[in-house]
Amino acid sequence: MPLWVVDALAALSLIFIGYVLTDHACNPLNMAENNVQPTGKSSEYSRVALNERILSSLSRRSVAAHPWHDLEIGKLSSSYGLCRSMFLILSDVYAGPGAPSIFNCVVEIGKGSKVKYELDKTSGLIKVDRVLYSSVVYPHNYGFIPRTICEDSDPMDVLILMQEPVLPGTYLRARAIGLMPMIDQGEKDDKIIAVCADDPEFRHYKDIQDLPPHRLAEIRRFFEDYKKNENKSVAVEDFLPAEAATDAIKHSMDLYASYIVESLRQ
Repeated sequence: MPLWVVDALAALSLIFIGYVLTDHACNPLNMAENNVQPTGKSSEYSRVALNERILSSLSRRSVAAHPWHDLEIGKLSSSYGLCRSMFLILSDVYAGPGAPSIFNCVVEIGKGSKVKYELDKTSGLIKVDRVLYSSVVYPHNYGFIPRTICEDSDPMDVLILMQEPVLPGTYLRARAIGLMPMIDQGEKDDKIIAVCADDPEFRHYKDIQDLPPHRLAEIRRFFEDYKKNENKSVAVEDFLPAEAATDAIKHSMDLYASYIVESLRQ
């Protein structure tokens, strides 16, 4: 047998063995069976029970990168590179000088769309959730911040103000300028209000008070109305400044680190 064939087979064997060992050792479901308890710093916010959907999205991947778990939110953390298969190393994305001041976010719904797209946690693909029942469209691009988790077991939601609509599944750099506290059917569902850091028309905004009052009224009215024809109640509270948004992002990053990263470290 030619020497190059032997070398190739040996390399493939090493990759396969590394993948199997990594996948088994880092499977959060295995950690759960061993009663591993997540740890993290205390917070004034309530603790969130880890949803099984999140665990399954981490445990069933083998090739494609997952936009929630494999896209860096910003600066590289000490946990970078933990418990990923060799194949994922090639497909991860790194960008941004550091969260939460400037952070990556994944767009699920483009500005002007009436279709509600959302992340499928298992596959990492963007799926159609529904077409909005009301005669409204999303006023700006809408998506989530990777490597965050909130009280509803989903990543942190973000509305990104910019000039143009963006295709679902695209990621971009954004800056938080405010927080929109929202209660959706009795559950907390806050939204980060952000601007695209690379849009010359919006990137100079630093705080939500800098926005024209009419634009804020449009955003509020959209979220108050977009579920009315589904007989679902949504309550939008007063907008909060950029500092509150930054604190909320930090909190969601801490929760993610506690429930996901720390569980994989055990």
